[in-house]
Amino acid sequence: MTRYIIIGAGAVGASLAAQFEGAGIAYALVGRGAQIDHIREHGLEYRRPSGTRQVRLNAFTADAPPALAGNDVLLLAVKAQDVDVATTHWAARTIDGVGTTAGFALPIVTFQNGLAAESIALRRFARVYGASIMTPARFSEIGKVVAAGDPEVGAIVLGAYPGGEDDVGRRIALDLANAGYLAEVRSDIKRWKASKLAYNVKNVLELFGGTTDEHAAFGEALEREARQVLDTAGYTFAQPVERRISIAHWGVAEDAGIVPGQQSTWQSYVRGTSSEVEFLNGEIVLLGRLHGIATPFNEAVQEAAARLANTSGKPGMVPLSSVRALVDTLASAA
Repeated sequence: MTRYIIIGAGAVGASLAAQFEGAGIAYALVGRGAQIDHIREHGLEYRRPSGTRQVRLNAFTADAPPALAGNDVLLLAVKAQDVDVATTHWAARTIDGVGTTAGFALPIVTFQNGLAAESIALRRFARVYGASIMTPARFSEIGKVVAAGDPEVGAIVLGAYPGGEDDVGRRIALDLANAGYLAEVRSDIKRWKASKLAYNVKNVLELFGGTTDEHAAFGEALEREARQVLDTAGYTFAQPVERRISIAHWGVAEDAGIVPGQQSTWQSYVRGTSSEVEFLNGEIVLLGRLHGIATPFNEAVQEAAARLANTSGKPGMVPLSSVRALVDTLASAA
């Protein structure tokens, strides 16, 4: 029987563990810091639209992880900026009683936003499966996770990286479906990841104060830049109508603990942890520089987010108007 090693105990990883626990699917949750310590001692306060419950999880610290077995599948649920360190550590671990390493023998699924996680993992793991996940989840307080997707927890598209479908991917998708996710396998996972990135470049706007109209206009500019750069770099975009499993009746439940404008990037700054901005907007900036395309909007928010982090600033402290002024400076210098 497959066992899932969930690496990372934030909103995505802890939700996966809680759903697997409820579905009777074998798993182990591995994390670091106060979050995993709290979960091990007290359990996870897990809030869903149907109610809040305290869930005891099969949890381990990263310093004392479970022994690996040949039937394990690794689910990498850390932030994009932590993928390099995590894959280095886990790929080198040996499988109990066999001696081969996890990187040689075990599949790994990357749940990160952006485009970098899969290529990083592929340096160390022979079998990489990319996953594009939509899940309205929140982790801003130690020991508590809100998962407001309704009726399912989230929608996941996964596939072998860089491309293809196989029985391993289909088995993972089936287990995710049994655990309460809308999950499907596709052979063109890079297209789905590119589409998600073009949307996720707007996440950073949660950090800056401004009117709804100002945010909408700036968001359109960020996405327009992203799509131009990705198109030039050879990426194509999956469309919602291509989904094999409809998400028409899935969404964010009302009054379920998720506040618009307070998603993953916002949560990272509230907790005072590093954010994935450099793997979202920074990915567009990188590709723009490689292909000779100016990306002043994405470069400006990347710089403004870095300045905010350097001063331990919180969301809303920097007005979007000042970021727009930085765009003008970058555009005039190009």
